Amino acid sequence: VQLQASGGGLVQAGDSLRLSCAASGRTISSGAMGWFRQAPGKEREFVADIAWSDGRMMYADSVKGRFTISRDYGKNTMYLQMNSLKPEDTAVYYCAAARYYTASRKYTDWGQGTLVTVSS
Repeated sequence: VQLQASGGGLVQAGDSLRLSCAASGRTISSGAMGWFRQAPGKEREFVADIAWSDGRMMYADSVKGRFTISRDYGKNTMYLQMNSLKPEDTAVYYCAAARYYTASRKYTDWGQGTLVTVSS
């Protein structure tokens, strides 16, 4: 599956952004899709993911209560609503897909990333 992330930009602390990830190549009907991010000089880290079939969600502690992941089944698209953004949220955000939603799910398909910059 091909993934196209969009929606990044430059915002101020406290602002909101919504990222989108459109999947193509096959219809997503199961498995999981998720968001990861990589800040300059840091390792890539998990942000949130969602089970495609039933919408179960998981979040990193650092974004709980501020970010909301969702999906549009019909549009084959995933979203990340980011509120109350902080400078430490600055990173390249990547979307990814896993074929199976298991405890040890592996993300094998990745999008190109979209840059989010939060100024203080």
